[in-house]
Amino acid sequence: MHAEIIAIGTELTTGAKLDTNSQWLSIELAAVGIPVLMHTTVSDDMPAMLETLRAAVRRSDIVVISGGLGPTLDDLTRQALADLAGVTLVLHEPSLQYIRDLFAKRKRIMPERNVIQAMFPAGSQPIENPHGSAPGVWMELPRPDGARCLIAAIPGVPSEMKPMFRDSVLPRLPHSNKIIRRARINCYGIGESACEEKLGDVTARGRDPEVGITVHEGTITLRIEAHGTTESECDTKIAETKQLIHQRLGELVFGEEDEQLEDIVVRELNRRGQTVAVADEVTGGVLSLWLTAVSDSESCFLGGVIGSAVGQVFNPPVPAGQVENLPHEHARRLAQQTRERFGSDFALAIAGSLKTDGIPQLSLALADSSGTEVQEHIPVADVSFARNRAAKSALDLLRLKLRDLWPQKTR
Repeated sequence: MHAEIIAIGTELTTGAKLDTNSQWLSIELAAVGIPVLMHTTVSDDMPAMLETLRAAVRRSDIVVISGGLGPTLDDLTRQALADLAGVTLVLHEPSLQYIRDLFAKRKRIMPERNVIQAMFPAGSQPIENPHGSAPGVWMELPRPDGARCLIAAIPGVPSEMKPMFRDSVLPRLPHSNKIIRRARINCYGIGESACEEKLGDVTARGRDPEVGITVHEGTITLRIEAHGTTESECDTKIAETKQLIHQRLGELVFGEEDEQLEDIVVRELNRRGQTVAVADEVTGGVLSLWLTAVSDSESCFLGGVIGSAVGQVFNPPVPAGQVENLPHEHARRLAQQTRERFGSDFALAIAGSLKTDGIPQLSLALADSSGTEVQEHIPVADVSFARNRAAKSALDLLRLKLRDLWPQKTR
């Protein structure tokens, strides 16, 4: 048994709005053991909607539709479902009365056009919507193979869609004897293909748990999906796979689930009772923004100097004999002077410029009481990506330093 999700709306296909409903619905279905094999987004176009619905009914046991149940002329989901079943739309008086009462409670006159929201394909059932004026539609249609496809159409407004799905759609779905649990491991400092090579058979297709790889601005996320009959069975599979990942990737792993590099750095600095400051010529304040966004960062982040202000505040002279190594020496001195100026235990510096006709080369530096470490950083892709990647690489430099110093006396 598997499901697919159809998101309806021209605002989605044009990119004016992002389809987050399909992601949420997939997570909810997986939690009850129903895997989702396909997401489809279709515009408010009747031929396209019908073609999509017919294909979905042929291949899937469950089809969940979000959107297109409003009262306006471009809300076509009801009619598309009626055409799909080869029936007409019929008025459901209790639903119409509910809509009239809703408008009355809000002291508004109901436009006649809202009557359409009480029209349903003959043979279907309304799905109550306690939070809005658009009831959902529940249908069951036969397939050529003799099985039946379960169809639930619910509004696209998340505040209406989510409670309707949980309260009125999930109870109608068949219960599976399988459950699905997911976990995520986050890594930094390696490319996608090199990561997969290190993991070996961990990412093999058909493995249980299955491990997938996604990459965003240099951060690699390993998505673990375990299938089982109990939560404890899934948890055991996930724990064993996490252990394998840690063994094979080592210090490349930095966190789990939604944890970012800045979360790990702030947590470890606070655990150790230590502080950091930054000098950032490149990211436009991204590095400082990320650090200050973390809870309790005020205890460990002492501040920073950003952009052109770096040169105005420090402008460290580079000795004549070191001119050929200017980017590295500039970053080194920035980190050292930032640490001295703020009185911090650590200081990060990102030096250089992304504004160049050639390949820009940045330098990252980390200063502490034992000295200063400098790394070359060659940015790729567009400027926004390059800024974020530089900030992540600087944070990872500090993360690895803190890891090397582990364990150390806490407060």
